[in-house]
Amino acid sequence: MKSSISAAEVHRQYSEGVSAFRRQIPDAALRQKFTQEADVFFRACALGVWQRDGAAITPRHVEYYNAIYVKGNPVPSILFWELSSAVLEYPGFKAPDFFARMRACDKVSGSSLARRFIDLTTLMLLLFAAVDDQVSEGEAGFVNSCADALSALCDRDGLKGEKAPLDVKDFVTHPAPQPQQAKEQPVAETQEEAAAEEEPAPTLEELLAELDGLCGLEKVKADVKSLINLVKVRKLRQEHNLPVPPMSLHLVFMGNPGTGKTTVARLLAQIYKAMGVLSKGQLVEVDRSGLVAGFVGQTAIKTGEVIQKALGGVLFIDEAYALASSDNANDFGKEAIETLLKGMEDHRADLVVIVAGYTELMGRFIHANPGLESRFNKYFYFDDYTGDQLMEIFTSMCAKNGYTLDESGRTYAAKLLHELYENRDENFGNARDVRNLFERAVARQADRVAVLEHPDKEALMALTEADLKEAEEA
Repeated sequence: MKSSISAAEVHRQYSEGVSAFRRQIPDAALRQKFTQEADVFFRACALGVWQRDGAAITPRHVEYYNAIYVKGNPVPSILFWELSSAVLEYPGFKAPDFFARMRACDKVSGSSLARRFIDLTTLMLLLFAAVDDQVSEGEAGFVNSCADALSALCDRDGLKGEKAPLDVKDFVTHPAPQPQQAKEQPVAETQEEAAAEEEPAPTLEELLAELDGLCGLEKVKADVKSLINLVKVRKLRQEHNLPVPPMSLHLVFMGNPGTGKTTVARLLAQIYKAMGVLSKGQLVEVDRSGLVAGFVGQTAIKTGEVIQKALGGVLFIDEAYALASSDNANDFGKEAIETLLKGMEDHRADLVVIVAGYTELMGRFIHANPGLESRFNKYFYFDDYTGDQLMEIFTSMCAKNGYTLDESGRTYAAKLLHELYENRDENFGNARDVRNLFERAVARQADRVAVLEHPDKEALMALTEADLKEAEEA
């Protein structure tokens, strides 16, 4: 039997087909919306195609799914078990939001953009069906039903044209057709759109400025910069053929919840990318549930897939102590740790692992396994935010979301957050508590403003002392 087309070829055909259609869209705003949302729509369609096939999901399905993206959009990354679940839970076909605007453009201009999009959708769905070299009757039926649903919307709006007939018998057991580039003259792209597609990655200087802009965390910032200097000097020594002592970039983040551990981990991933230490710089965040399965032998597979997803970036394991918290010798957490240690050894040139959690519990976790002790020898301590820093975070949230505090509201918020810090216990959530307060205050403000007959801009933005008091009591 003819082998399936490669994932790289799927990406090429998909990207060329979608990009060619995109260039036909005359309206700049619609073109931008299509660019942003097309990948999400077509990935959902792929789930529907594969659900109708009824066959088990294979690694090739994962490769095809991860190949569905065009330049300028985030590259997807999905694991085998995630894709299997998504296919099973596929909710049914839904026309994309941008399709309504396409039809509106056609009604005004007399063009046939919406009808051409139906043809594009049909071709793409058949491309996805080619994962096993043939289009089953169930897959072809799904393709037909999707095209019918879109065509019915065009018919309802009085748009000329008909859906191209797709005879199921013509495609069952035959390779799916390949999408062709449209022959229509492309619409010139604006400089802004071209620049958006090739948005450069942030520089090391920009990332360090972002790090410096974080509230508090002075000790952590100093530790990060010291680590960066160490990496820089190592690279310089390598360039001058000088010996370089062994060095582990894996880290332990110790501290209470809400102290910015995930934020710093994300910045570190990008910093390592900017310095050439990592090839991609993405952050993959998991906890015990993302690594440990419920059956014998499955945890190693699940953990291995997470490691593969994190290659080229940082794997951030929150509450990592939960992997070693059980005294049961058969606990699957130990299997996850062993798989993780092997992955760190096998991919030490392009994988950084950061484990995080409460200070006391993380100390026990690291000392629970000699392999962990040897690989994790750098510790970053995240102190609790002070009352002043909590207030700084709160005012930043207000400004970022378009809310203002009057003098009495500001005074009350400062008093409340200082008391929160002074009376903190083991449940203290740092910035999480601040966010909860802010969200409750916004909800109380909405209840208050909604009953006003004609609220002006100032009323819509104002958070008052009363809003904060009601939020505190909620």
